[in-house]
Amino acid sequence: MTVLQQLTNQRPCTRKAKRTIRDFGIRKGEPISCVCTLRGDRATNFLNMALEDNISSSQFDSNGNFSFGVSEHISLPGVRYDPNLGIFGMDVSVVIEKPGYRVKRRQRATSKIGRRQRITVSESMTFIEDTFGIEIKEAK
Repeated sequence: MTVLQQLTNQRPCTRKAKRTIRDFGIRKGEPISCVCTLRGDRATNFLNMALEDNISSSQFDSNGNFSFGVSEHISLPGVRYDPNLGIFGMDVSVVIEKPGYRVKRRQRATSKIGRRQRITVSESMTFIEDTFGIEIKEAK
């Protein structure tokens, strides 16, 4: 949690185990991970820091979202190694939506999203290339 708070300047939330898994030594209700949601300028600043030089097109799903992994948090620029914390890896998931997408998730008057309102994979790739200046490689 300390590493994520240093990277994002935001307080992360913990996630608890849903069931006991004896092989891994995990008990139900035990905190096992932490999550931080970033929006707007904070998300853009974090992605500028965390995105590597190139992303593969296989990392995009059918809704235009993409995910990538950071093997060591100390590989991010501006982060120094602290022996008290150690080295952590993390998964970063990015959701890209057009304005008006909330109608699918809201409680009252939930509705379907129209075809023109959805983001395609090509639109998402173009947005990432233009915004962050990153080359997207074709998957093999």
